[in-house]
Amino acid sequence: MNSDFCNQTELHERAARIKLLLLDVDGVLTDGRLYFGNQGEEFKSFSTLDGQGIKALQKTGVKVGIITGRTSNLVARRANDLGITILVQGREDKWEALQDILREHPVALEQIAFMGDDWPDLGVMTRVGLALTVANAHSSVTERAHWQSRERGGEGAVRAACDLIMKAQGTFDTALAPYLADASL
Repeated sequence: MNSDFCNQTELHERAARIKLLLLDVDGVLTDGRLYFGNQGEEFKSFSTLDGQGIKALQKTGVKVGIITGRTSNLVARRANDLGITILVQGREDKWEALQDILREHPVALEQIAFMGDDWPDLGVMTRVGLALTVANAHSSVTERAHWQSRERGGEGAVRAACDLIMKAQGTFDTALAPYLADASL
Protein backbone atom coordinates (compact mmCIF):
# COMPACT_ATOMS: atom_id res chain seq x y z
CA MET A 1 0.00 0.00 0.00
CA ASN A 2 1.20 3.51 -0.84
CA SER A 3 2.88 5.27 2.08
CA ASP A 4 1.22 8.55 1.03
CA PHE A 5 -2.23 7.25 1.98
CA CYS A 6 -3.78 8.90 5.03
CA ASN A 7 -3.35 7.32 8.41
CA GLN A 8 -6.61 5.96 9.82
CA THR A 9 -7.27 8.99 12.02
CA GLU A 10 -6.80 11.49 9.19
CA LEU A 11 -8.83 9.32 6.80
CA HIS A 12 -11.67 9.12 9.34
CA GLU A 13 -11.61 12.91 9.83
CA ARG A 14 -11.67 13.57 6.08
CA ALA A 15 -14.50 11.09 5.47
CA ALA A 16 -16.54 12.46 8.38
CA ARG A 17 -16.70 15.89 6.66
CA ILE A 18 -18.04 14.62 3.31
CA LYS A 19 -21.34 16.06 2.07
CA LEU A 20 -20.88 15.28 -1.63
CA LEU A 21 -19.38 12.18 -3.25
CA LEU A 22 -18.54 12.58 -6.93
CA LEU A 23 -17.73 9.61 -9.14
CA ASP A 24 -16.06 8.99 -12.46
CA VAL A 25 -17.76 6.32 -14.57
CA ASP A 26 -15.41 4.30 -16.78
CA GLY A 27 -12.99 2.47 -14.50
CA VAL A 28 -14.87 3.40 -11.30
CA LEU A 29 -18.57 2.61 -11.74
CA THR A 30 -17.62 0.18 -14.52
CA ASP A 31 -14.62 -2.04 -15.12
CA GLY A 32 -13.33 0.50 -17.65
CA ARG A 33 -13.86 -1.63 -20.72
CA LEU A 34 -15.97 -0.20 -23.55
CA TYR A 35 -18.24 -2.55 -25.48
CA PHE A 36 -19.75 -1.60 -28.85
CA GLY A 37 -22.12 -3.61 -31.01
CA ASN A 38 -22.13 -3.71 -34.82
CA GLN A 39 -25.02 -1.26 -34.94
CA GLY A 40 -23.11 1.29 -32.81
CA GLU A 41 -24.84 0.36 -29.57
CA GLU A 42 -22.85 0.74 -26.39
CA PHE A 43 -22.80 -1.65 -23.45
CA LYS A 44 -21.68 -1.04 -19.87
CA SER A 45 -21.78 -3.25 -16.81
CA PHE A 46 -22.56 -1.74 -13.39
CA SER A 47 -22.22 -3.39 -9.99
CA THR A 48 -25.36 -3.82 -7.90
CA LEU A 49 -23.12 -3.56 -4.82
CA ASP A 50 -22.13 -0.05 -5.90
CA GLY A 51 -25.77 0.83 -6.53
CA GLN A 52 -26.84 -0.32 -3.08
CA GLY A 53 -24.01 1.63 -1.46
CA ILE A 54 -24.90 4.79 -3.39
CA LYS A 55 -28.56 4.55 -2.40
CA ALA A 56 -27.67 3.92 1.26
CA LEU A 57 -25.24 6.84 1.33
CA GLN A 58 -27.80 9.18 -0.20
CA LYS A 59 -30.34 8.17 2.46
CA THR A 60 -27.90 9.42 5.10
CA GLY A 61 -27.96 12.88 3.52
CA VAL A 62 -24.72 12.72 1.52
CA LYS A 63 -25.31 13.78 -2.09
CA VAL A 64 -23.83 11.68 -4.88
CA GLY A 65 -22.97 12.91 -8.36
CA ILE A 66 -21.21 11.81 -11.52
CA ILE A 67 -18.64 13.62 -13.65
CA THR A 68 -17.55 11.77 -16.78
CA GLY A 69 -15.67 12.66 -19.93
CA ARG A 70 -17.84 10.45 -22.11
CA THR A 71 -21.54 10.87 -22.88
CA SER A 72 -23.82 7.86 -22.64
CA ASN A 73 -27.54 7.27 -22.37
CA LEU A 74 -26.66 4.23 -20.24
CA VAL A 75 -24.98 6.44 -17.64
CA ALA A 76 -27.99 8.78 -17.56
CA ARG A 77 -30.26 5.78 -17.08
CA ARG A 78 -28.11 4.34 -14.28
CA ALA A 79 -27.95 7.73 -12.55
CA ASN A 80 -31.73 8.04 -12.78
CA ASP A 81 -32.21 4.50 -11.42
CA LEU A 82 -30.06 5.40 -8.40
CA GLY A 83 -31.67 8.79 -7.79
CA ILE A 84 -28.50 10.66 -8.74
CA THR A 85 -29.48 14.14 -9.93
CA ILE A 86 -25.99 15.63 -10.23
CA LEU A 87 -24.81 14.33 -13.59
CA VAL A 88 -22.24 15.99 -15.85
CA GLN A 89 -21.31 14.09 -19.01
CA GLY A 90 -19.00 14.84 -21.93
CA ARG A 91 -16.66 17.05 -19.94
CA GLU A 92 -12.96 16.27 -20.28
CA ASP A 93 -12.05 19.07 -17.85
CA LYS A 94 -13.55 17.68 -14.66
CA TRP A 95 -12.35 20.61 -12.55
CA GLU A 96 -14.40 22.99 -14.71
CA ALA A 97 -17.34 20.57 -14.48
CA LEU A 98 -17.02 20.67 -10.69
CA GLN A 99 -17.16 24.48 -10.77
CA ASP A 100 -20.49 24.23 -12.63
CA ILE A 101 -21.80 21.77 -10.02
CA LEU A 102 -20.75 24.04 -7.16
CA ARG A 103 -22.73 26.94 -8.59
CA GLU A 104 -25.92 24.89 -8.13
CA HIS A 105 -24.83 22.84 -5.11
CA PRO A 106 -22.44 24.96 -3.04
CA VAL A 107 -20.21 22.78 -0.89
CA ALA A 108 -16.73 23.50 0.48
CA LEU A 109 -13.97 21.58 -1.29
CA GLU A 110 -12.99 19.83 1.96
CA GLN A 111 -16.55 18.43 2.11
CA ILE A 112 -16.23 16.77 -1.31
CA ALA A 113 -14.93 13.28 -2.06
CA PHE A 114 -14.06 12.27 -5.60
CA MET A 115 -13.40 8.72 -6.79
CA GLY A 116 -11.37 8.39 -9.97
CA ASP A 117 -8.94 6.05 -11.63
CA ASP A 118 -6.94 7.88 -14.31
CA TRP A 119 -5.26 11.18 -15.22
CA PRO A 120 -8.41 13.14 -16.17
CA ASP A 121 -9.60 12.69 -12.56
CA LEU A 122 -6.54 14.23 -10.93
CA GLY A 123 -7.62 17.84 -11.45
CA VAL A 124 -10.48 17.24 -9.02
CA MET A 125 -8.88 14.59 -6.81
CA THR A 126 -5.92 16.80 -5.88
CA ARG A 127 -8.19 19.67 -4.78
CA VAL A 128 -10.98 18.04 -2.77
CA GLY A 129 -11.11 16.87 0.83
CA LEU A 130 -11.08 13.14 0.12
CA ALA A 131 -9.45 11.59 -2.95
CA LEU A 132 -10.58 7.99 -3.46
CA THR A 133 -9.48 5.45 -6.02
CA VAL A 134 -9.98 1.85 -7.10
CA ALA A 135 -7.64 -1.13 -6.79
CA ASN A 136 -6.75 -1.08 -10.50
CA ALA A 137 -6.22 2.68 -10.86
CA HIS A 138 -3.26 4.14 -12.71
CA SER A 139 -0.20 4.53 -10.46
CA SER A 140 -0.25 8.33 -10.90
CA VAL A 141 -3.68 8.33 -9.29
CA THR A 142 -2.90 5.91 -6.46
CA GLU A 143 0.14 8.02 -5.55
CA ARG A 144 -2.16 11.01 -4.97
CA ALA A 145 -5.16 9.32 -3.37
CA HIS A 146 -6.01 9.44 0.31
CA TRP A 147 -7.56 5.96 0.10
CA GLN A 148 -7.62 3.04 -2.33
CA SER A 149 -10.26 0.32 -2.29
CA ARG A 150 -9.34 -3.34 -2.38
CA GLU A 151 -12.01 -3.77 -5.07
CA ARG A 152 -11.50 -3.00 -8.73
CA GLY A 153 -13.59 -0.51 -10.65
CA GLY A 154 -17.04 -1.90 -11.44
CA GLU A 155 -16.62 -4.62 -8.83
CA GLY A 156 -17.74 -2.95 -5.60
CA ALA A 157 -15.12 -0.22 -5.19
CA VAL A 158 -17.76 2.50 -4.95
CA ARG A 159 -19.63 0.46 -2.33
CA ALA A 160 -16.46 0.28 -0.25
CA ALA A 161 -16.09 4.06 -0.51
CA CYS A 162 -19.72 4.60 0.52
CA ASP A 163 -19.24 2.28 3.50
CA LEU A 164 -16.06 4.16 4.46
CA ILE A 165 -17.92 7.49 4.51
CA MET A 166 -20.94 6.11 6.39
CA LYS A 167 -18.72 4.47 9.03
CA ALA A 168 -16.77 7.71 9.54
CA GLN A 169 -20.03 9.66 9.88
CA GLY A 170 -21.59 7.14 12.25
CA THR A 171 -24.47 6.31 9.88
CA PHE A 172 -23.44 2.83 8.72
CA ASP A 173 -25.28 0.86 11.43
CA THR A 174 -28.45 2.91 10.95
CA ALA A 175 -28.31 2.32 7.18
CA LEU A 176 -27.81 -1.42 7.72
CA ALA A 177 -30.45 -1.89 10.44
CA PRO A 178 -33.56 -2.17 8.17
CA TYR A 179 -31.98 -5.19 6.45
CA LEU A 180 -31.28 -7.17 9.62
CA ALA A 181 -33.73 -9.67 11.10
CA ASP A 182 -35.18 -8.65 14.43
CA ALA A 183 -33.13 -10.57 16.99
CA SER A 184 -36.09 -10.70 19.40
CA LEU A 185 -38.17 -12.93 17.10
